[in-house]
Amino acid sequence: MTRKKTIPEEKIDLKLLNWLNDTSLFNQDQGLQRLPLYIKQNLKHNLRDYQFSAIHNLDAVEKLDKKDDSYNQLMFYMATGSGKTDIMAAIILYMYQAHNYQCFLFTTSTTAVVNKTIDNLTNIASQKYLYQDPLVIDGQRVSIKTVSEFPISLEKNTIYLKFSGIQQLSNDINSPRENGITEESLKKHKLVILADEAHHFNVGTRSKKEDTTNRSWESLLDKIRGLNFQNQQLEFTATIDLHNPDIYHKYQNKIIAQYDLSKFINNGYSKQVYRLQANNSDEDKMLNAVLLSQYRKRIAQDMGIPDFKPIILFKSNTIKVSKDINARFLTMIANLTAESLQSFVQSQNRSTQSEALSLAYKYWLNQDFGETVAELKRDFQEFTTVNANDSGKKDILDNDDAAQKLNTLESPSNPIRSVFAVAKLSEGWDVLNLYDIVRIGEKNIKPNDTNAEAQLIGRGARYNPFIYKGKKSYTRRFDDRKPGIQLLERLYYHTINNPQYLENLRKSLDAINLPVNEDTKYKIYTANVKSSFKRTDAYKHGNIYYNKVKVVPAEHYNSILKYGFDPETAEPIDMISTTTERKFDTGADKDNHSLFPIVNAAVFSNPADKALIRTAISFNPFFRFESLKQQCPTITSIREFLTSDSWLGHAVVRVRVANKHQLTPQERLIAVERYLLRVQNALVNNFQRSKGTNQFEKVAVNEVVRDYEKRVGDNFNDPKAAKIGPYEMKGRDWYAYDYAIVDRLEMHFINRIGAEIPNFRKKYDQIYLLRIDERNTDFKLHDFGESVYRYEGYMPDFIMYLKNENYVYQIYMEPKGIAFVEKDRWKEELLERIDPKNVIILEDNDDVKLFGVKFYVEDQGKQDLHHMFPELREKGLLTDN
Repeated sequence: MTRKKTIPEEKIDLKLLNWLNDTSLFNQDQGLQRLPLYIKQNLKHNLRDYQFSAIHNLDAVEKLDKKDDSYNQLMFYMATGSGKTDIMAAIILYMYQAHNYQCFLFTTSTTAVVNKTIDNLTNIASQKYLYQDPLVIDGQRVSIKTVSEFPISLEKNTIYLKFSGIQQLSNDINSPRENGITEESLKKHKLVILADEAHHFNVGTRSKKEDTTNRSWESLLDKIRGLNFQNQQLEFTATIDLHNPDIYHKYQNKIIAQYDLSKFINNGYSKQVYRLQANNSDEDKMLNAVLLSQYRKRIAQDMGIPDFKPIILFKSNTIKVSKDINARFLTMIANLTAESLQSFVQSQNRSTQSEALSLAYKYWLNQDFGETVAELKRDFQEFTTVNANDSGKKDILDNDDAAQKLNTLESPSNPIRSVFAVAKLSEGWDVLNLYDIVRIGEKNIKPNDTNAEAQLIGRGARYNPFIYKGKKSYTRRFDDRKPGIQLLERLYYHTINNPQYLENLRKSLDAINLPVNEDTKYKIYTANVKSSFKRTDAYKHGNIYYNKVKVVPAEHYNSILKYGFDPETAEPIDMISTTTERKFDTGADKDNHSLFPIVNAAVFSNPADKALIRTAISFNPFFRFESLKQQCPTITSIREFLTSDSWLGHAVVRVRVANKHQLTPQERLIAVERYLLRVQNALVNNFQRSKGTNQFEKVAVNEVVRDYEKRVGDNFNDPKAAKIGPYEMKGRDWYAYDYAIVDRLEMHFINRIGAEIPNFRKKYDQIYLLRIDERNTDFKLHDFGESVYRYEGYMPDFIMYLKNENYVYQIYMEPKGIAFVEKDRWKEELLERIDPKNVIILEDNDDVKLFGVKFYVEDQGKQDLHHMFPELREKGLLTDN
């Protein structure tokens, strides 16, 4: 059998999309420059940049001089969960208002998606309804009517939506019935066909040997599109095989928007995806998933996140296996005892290579196992479990009883915590709080099986916009937090450890460009506090110090600088739209944008730019005075905000452009709008924050210096990697831990300190270097002083603890790579402010002296401490050599 030829990656050239993404498009005055108010004001959700880009591209194509039907079939190739239905809702308004279309036919291959979309677009009572109510355009109220057939006469101010599964549509067209849709009725009005999950409608193109039913669906839509020369077909899919030559040739000039899973995940719009593989039995995998899920729930409770309910999906190969594993699961939970659970956790903890499970085990080992078992039995029982296989239908949502439970999983009143199913997450199931997918059974290692599982993972990665500190976010916000907290934004796929299966799964994930982190592809290094250090007075009775914080009063915010935003030195706005090659797993661009020129788009103090700036301001309701005053309580007018030296009077909007590119007026306006969005984010995120004070309070050394684990990628032998590894510290009694888990620069710093220890011993009785791992403690310093505008906490990597008969000295130190010195300059300035003359130590600890020193940077490596830290000698902390 001959293998069908495929198109290599580098030869895939989407010509229409490339033209749409070219900056020269602006020079042709094509495409929307901003989202029209009739769309913006009538959608419940604000469109993201990539969603607006899709509308922009559609508008550009619609404005082309069309001489044939070349552009009456267009595709939006968008990742699962990226909000295709929001784009669809916006398109309906756009085609209605800009091009006078009133009739829209929505079709797809499953009734579940049809029903979901009816709710999205027409059911005002639904929580997932996408429009504002009422819907108003140009002062006129517009009605949306669901119809079984389009009326002969169309009413003004009315949008007609016909929803139909593709099979039902085929039946209606091929077997006409009274009051049903027919070819004759469809000819009467120009029509927009909205074809969702459109990969089902190109079977005839990709293979003449495929299913004849699906092939007839493609022909059916071609026929309907041809009934009226003004008809348009807009297709939406997350799955299209552009390596198939037939598919590529059909769609190379039809795709007008592309936003793949890699970009979606890297831009923070979804959960991070991790694969957790193990050799465990099905029961052990299920119990591990339960412990991990419940650990997430506890973390959310501790963080004050309301109604956080993580869901587990147990996926089996057959209905029989699924029902059997459902019963075994309930029996396993019912038979749990405190003793059996403790034994399980202790045993698993000794052997696991999973960071996530290690965190969960460590947590549960410090809890009361009796209470834990009682809690698990409450949360995981028959009442909180749904089996989606009872009807025998392949689509989860075709089961009405299961659908009612599955469609409301995010609701606090829905008790479900575990789902058992065979079918993949069906197209149309938009559950957001799925956090664990557990693969049951060792069978099915064929590529087709793993292709379905890759799609399953992609759908499960949808972000859960939970409320934290009173705010809901639709993007990840914990990427820089401790791994335990990051679990709230991670999906784990618990797989079998079968080599052939894993290889097929990897290929399937690559095919849909879905970056998956390997939960087992790393090492966990442990640093234990030395027993010898635990016996010291410093560990038993010593303290280290951090400064108190206070809420910044409203009157403090009397300039833009107080929000941590410098309008004169803000990063340039990137307006280069050249195509870049992107690695699916890192998102790293091969081209270096820093080589492109930077030009000024607008200068706020320039009278010639006044009209441009005012226009940009008018498009953002945040900058209405009443709204702006809430974030800037000291301003008296918008004019003051735009012209005062304290605010934006000296602002310069700088833009990075392609070589020799001249900014058009439209591009200058877009640049100012983006700049103002940065200003808005600074004002919102940094208002009424806490700032540091010069008052330092103590915390016990033994509360901060604790055993900890560090997850490190297996790149220790990669010459280009950061090279974090464990360095044994045996024989160095001045280092608190048995291992230093550090990179090579930090280890070089430790060795330089070690070389000076004999000199320290001449002056101090106790000498210890304390490693502070931020993921092990919440102990942080906060910037302080009158001219401080950075509110985030920061903790240097090391504290030098020195004691003689008169004083305890604590020196805050940090090694820093040259590339990061300028970026972290504010941290160095904070360190330099820490000095006995600048700080107050509470509780009258006159025998404690606190100091901070400049960064230890790479080019200091061959010098002694006198040269590395001249401040130490100036302050009398070093002896003369």
